[in-house]
Amino acid sequence: MTPQDIIRKVRELEIKSKRLTDHMFAGEYHTAFKGRGMTFKEVREYQAGDDPRFIDWNVSARMGHAFSKVFEEERELTIYLLVDVSASSLFGTFKQTKIELITAICAVLAFSAVGNNDKASLISFSDKVDKYMPPKKGRDHVLHIIEELLRFTPNAANTRLLKALEFVTNVSKHKSIIFILSDFADAGYKDVLKVAARRHDIIGIQVYDRRDKQLPRMGLIQVRDAENGDMVWLDTNDLATRTYYNEQFLKMKNEAKTAFRDAGCDLLQIATGEDYVKALQEFFIRRA
Repeated sequence: MTPQDIIRKVRELEIKSKRLTDHMFAGEYHTAFKGRGMTFKEVREYQAGDDPRFIDWNVSARMGHAFSKVFEEERELTIYLLVDVSASSLFGTFKQTKIELITAICAVLAFSAVGNNDKASLISFSDKVDKYMPPKKGRDHVLHIIEELLRFTPNAANTRLLKALEFVTNVSKHKSIIFILSDFADAGYKDVLKVAARRHDIIGIQVYDRRDKQLPRMGLIQVRDAENGDMVWLDTNDLATRTYYNEQFLKMKNEAKTAFRDAGCDLLQIATGEDYVKALQEFFIRRA
């Protein structure tokens, strides 16, 4: 992708994401993710329907009638986008690659965050943390995040979500919202996911392609495993091969479901070419 292509794509994603966040996700995002707590704002005269537990008895005694304490949500949150940039993220056969879908989702999430005066951060990872963009507010920061994702080239074949979770746990000392965007072609992250979920609100977004699920009938072909680099021959017409391929895909999806369920976290599963806008909106509404 040329620099001109990147600039054009960044602008396209900004226009679409801003339209979505302004007209569809503004309220849903705000109610789906709560602040860290409530802070005292002011004291005002007691009104019918006020919670009696919040009556300020000292002020009420001085003024001769009831006054209530008013609290407001401590709103500011930090959104961490943990993005899998291993080699398998380049795969895609229907309308877009996995990383293109991930980038579009990240744009919507990041613009939703800064539109609510929250901070956004990017942590891209493969078998290690490749890039860390500390949390910031503002449009320019979101555009920088999008540009970074559009410019990326894989530095490693393997995925090690464990490393990214350990990293975000170390850099984020307060409760944060963590989105993990990956195909989850990985293992060994369940325990650290549980630990991180005790402090943070974690949402997984598993992206996959229809060819991850089912092999096309193409006869004998040589393919490279995107995660380990091995070259193997596959007879795509062989029923046993096709069945095994599908079973491995279902195993990967089910293992992710189990890991996130056991950790008490949400998980969305979205295929390339699918309507990610609808999936996100339904998720926000369900959370709210």
